[in-house]
Amino acid sequence: MPPKRACRLALLAAAAAYLLFLLLFELPSFAVSTASPRHAHAAATHRARRRELEAAASALRSPSPLRPHKSAFPRLPPLAVSSVRFHRPNSSSSSFDASASAAFAAARPHLAHLLSYSNSASPSPSPSAAASASSCPATVSAPGDRLASGGAGVVAVELPCGMAVGSRVTVVARPRAARAVGEPRIAARREGGAPVMVSQFMVELLGTKAVQGEEPPRVLHFNPRIRGDFSGRPIIELNTCYRMQWAQPQRCEGFASRPDEDTVDRELKCEKWIRDDYSNSEDSKMKSWLNHLIGRPSIDWPYPFAEGKQFVLTITAGLEGYHVSVDGQHITSFPYRTGYNLEDATELSLKGDLDVESIFVAHLPSSPPSFSPQSYLEMSEQWKASPLPTEPVELFIGILSAANHFAERMAIRKSWMISTRRSSNVVARFFVALNGKNEVNEELMKEAEYFGDIVIVPFMDNYDLVVLKIIAIVEYGVRVVPAKHIMKCDDDTFVRIESVLDQVKKVQSGKSMYVGNINYYHRPLRSGKWSVTYEEWPEEVYPPYANGPGYVISSDIAQYILSEFDNKALRLFKMEDVSMGMWVEKFNATRQPVEYLHDVRFYQPGCFDGYFTAHYQSPQHMICLWRKLQAGSAQCCNVR
Repeated sequence: MPPKRACRLALLAAAAAYLLFLLLFELPSFAVSTASPRHAHAAATHRARRRELEAAASALRSPSPLRPHKSAFPRLPPLAVSSVRFHRPNSSSSSFDASASAAFAAARPHLAHLLSYSNSASPSPSPSAAASASSCPATVSAPGDRLASGGAGVVAVELPCGMAVGSRVTVVARPRAARAVGEPRIAARREGGAPVMVSQFMVELLGTKAVQGEEPPRVLHFNPRIRGDFSGRPIIELNTCYRMQWAQPQRCEGFASRPDEDTVDRELKCEKWIRDDYSNSEDSKMKSWLNHLIGRPSIDWPYPFAEGKQFVLTITAGLEGYHVSVDGQHITSFPYRTGYNLEDATELSLKGDLDVESIFVAHLPSSPPSFSPQSYLEMSEQWKASPLPTEPVELFIGILSAANHFAERMAIRKSWMISTRRSSNVVARFFVALNGKNEVNEELMKEAEYFGDIVIVPFMDNYDLVVLKIIAIVEYGVRVVPAKHIMKCDDDTFVRIESVLDQVKKVQSGKSMYVGNINYYHRPLRSGKWSVTYEEWPEEVYPPYANGPGYVISSDIAQYILSEFDNKALRLFKMEDVSMGMWVEKFNATRQPVEYLHDVRFYQPGCFDGYFTAHYQSPQHMICLWRKLQAGSAQCCNVR
């Protein structure tokens, strides 16, 4: 064969071999990497996402504080699990240390179950949400022989499947005689030294408690005060309580609501009863005479409750609210507050100066409310978290949430979290501890896998251990998504992100900063529900600290906190906002000066127009506030 021809054939063979190599090895990977801009972005952010997910590898390892591991492993777990662990030597353990260690130990099998559930090709089905008819009785009764305790305890009746329109609660009871209460000096000021006499009771519809240590929500609070309160005259107060925060009360004081005011299913919010300061007045006599002249009957009902007198109280669930009647006479109606559904009322509670003789609840729903979070979650691509950026961001927001708060998280995704998906400079994640029920954790896992915005903190949720979620937020904002500033908020906090960033920018670049609604010279309570023992906090005042619903720290403070925690030198206190104030104060004293930026618009008690953060907002309020904000108004929505 001529040399030239042989050379040509060799070149053609080499070219063919190269083309075959491209077809077999190079082009498939090229096609995957250029299939769509989204996949290209995902490939670019693989390293950041890997940092987030690899933390789960440490979930079942050493109980000491760990950093995310750098080593690769064949299959990344789909759950983002914080690498924060807790372990203190037994010789120096306190009650907090013991609680934290127990919470992490209790969570270990639940986390192992979740990871195996997640990695299983065909996971076992979670318990069905459908219950048998027997679990949802149409009526519930509690006869007198079950209730006649004669003590001052609470009478509680379970409503297994909540309530529905038309459900009716009937209570037969008798108010006890008034009792003396109050400090002597208060009594002396009020009644010339005589003891203050009180007779009151509460009938409440309660929701399900979400977190250990947190009281269950009060869907309806009905509180007759027979001897009155500060007014000194009998009243009836109605209210709701969400996340241990009372809303604006509705007070019925013996004056009829005006018909031109909002009514509830065409019933007045408050009916009239005889008042000793009003019935004998000339104005009252004139109205009575005019009513008689025109043929309109004048109805004078006494206050519906009296000490020692039996009554029959009925609460009926209407279309617009609850209607309360006593001995067949309508007394008051209370409109449903935003944030609650009828099915949320899963328990009837009676307490106070009351002897309960019988309880009968009728017309209850025949099927339970669906446990499936699908009733709350909207599984749409538009609500998924954006891929993590590869570069440091301006602001990282850690949102504290409970495992079963599906509705709260979804409302945030559909409201203010939209701003984070529109920006490459702000990232937000939910931080959630584990629940005692595997079915709740499994639903949480599905939610986390789909939306990609949940970080599991591997301990059993406990109200007194929230400070450990703060450590997890700080770790994430330092090691996973490096951020110049780190913000903490709750899942019932609405955040105006642009306003928060504007506040942050007021601090000179490079300076250490602590931004929020700062409390100064607050003293710990030594008695009552929020009491703090001298063992827990020996000092007489707390350090300056920002209210927990929303505050921001600079990255240098966050790095200091994490370093102290890793070295087991960080002082931990059950109140997370006070803990942060304590850490910032120590940083300010030992490292470099911190600029404290106080602004009341990081609002703690709820919402006020012009807020930066609004607290105690229900899922419905979140959507309402977002709509108002998109219309250019930072105004609050209606009360709960």
